[in-house]
Amino acid sequence: MDKTIRTILHSWKDRKLPEVIPRDIDLDRYLGMKPRKIIVVTGFRRVGKTYLLFHVLNKILKEKGREQAVFINFDDERIPQKTDFLTALLPTIKMSFSKETDILFLDEIQNMPQWSKWLRRIYDSEDVEIFVTGSSSKVSSREIPTELRGRCLEVAVFPLSFSEFLRFKKVDVDTDAAEYSENERIKISKMLDEYLLYGGMPEVVLASEDKKYEILQQYYGTVVRRDIIERYNVKNEEGLKAMMRLLLNSTQYSISKLHNTLKSLNYGIGKTTLLHYVDYVESSYFMHSLPIFSPRVKDQLQYARKVYFIDCGFINTISTRLSRNMGRLFENVVAVELLRRSFGKDIELYYWRDRAGKEVDFAVKEGLRIKQLIQVCFDIEDIDTKKREINALARAGDELKCKNLSVINGNYEGKEKIKNKLITFTPLWKWLLPG
Repeated sequence: MDKTIRTILHSWKDRKLPEVIPRDIDLDRYLGMKPRKIIVVTGFRRVGKTYLLFHVLNKILKEKGREQAVFINFDDERIPQKTDFLTALLPTIKMSFSKETDILFLDEIQNMPQWSKWLRRIYDSEDVEIFVTGSSSKVSSREIPTELRGRCLEVAVFPLSFSEFLRFKKVDVDTDAAEYSENERIKISKMLDEYLLYGGMPEVVLASEDKKYEILQQYYGTVVRRDIIERYNVKNEEGLKAMMRLLLNSTQYSISKLHNTLKSLNYGIGKTTLLHYVDYVESSYFMHSLPIFSPRVKDQLQYARKVYFIDCGFINTISTRLSRNMGRLFENVVAVELLRRSFGKDIELYYWRDRAGKEVDFAVKEGLRIKQLIQVCFDIEDIDTKKREINALARAGDELKCKNLSVINGNYEGKEKIKNKLITFTPLWKWLLPG
């Protein structure tokens, strides 16, 4: 075991780290924080968690040298998935390096047995800073093991935001400007089309156009195989894949309807198993679902949940639809951005629907109240569409006593007073940009 660790440490000493394009997430501010915490960086596979570590590492190595910070990737095939490896890791580092190691960067450590108990012991017994990444909710604040509670601080990483996407594409936009010129609007609109088509996965954004879908398909295959089937020992692989295809071609789901549809396709999957499968998919961060807003828990469990995916690129790549559903892509982008903005805050996301079928896409609950209602509509210029969206928004505003009403759409910007309600209309590109 010691020999394997020394080999990996030797590789680390010789490794040249890549240059990193800065993200809006800055892990530097957690260095030396008091009280000391284990920094847990979570998110979907390949969203850039490792590169965020590299960004911090590049700075540390320039200031302190190679031995004072150690990076271990637990996806390395040379690392045996045995607790003995973790037990021997720190003693071997101390014997191998002449200087004391101050910081450990541990990539995808949740693959190791007893990882949380080992982290707890190192945290309690060693004066070392620890950064951990994970592409499973097993390391998230929602499911963090008992022994680590109160000792961790979670930092969630999503695919590139639109402003980060523009930075990666080297498109300069003055987000502090009061107005945008016509040329800037055209340039931003073109970039938004690409963002909606291929998504914001960093490697995909930087890849040539002919490789983007191929990379997305590889990501999808990896998450299905490694993060779901292998991690949870799924026996009915074809049933799981069929369920995921159904979800990718849907905007909402209920377990009963999923069960009936799969049964009609000759997939014998029980409802309890389906519940587990959906949970596995959400635990991999590939999918997020929103419940209906209701003070009755029974309603939240009974009504269909709206479904969103971590990146629009997967909808366009894996979905069997022959044309792009721009309304769905708009709504998915808004959902992911709301999840990004609400993380770490006392905010919950729902959708709203009344008995007559009027629906509002997002109800943003902050504390005990609904603080904002948001409709997302690609083409608000269609009179019938606008009337339908506005009526639902006004109805929800009355019922939930919420005055902050918004419509995110393709091009229209302005404010209108309708049925004594002030409604703000904002183009998607502008809503996505800070400022």
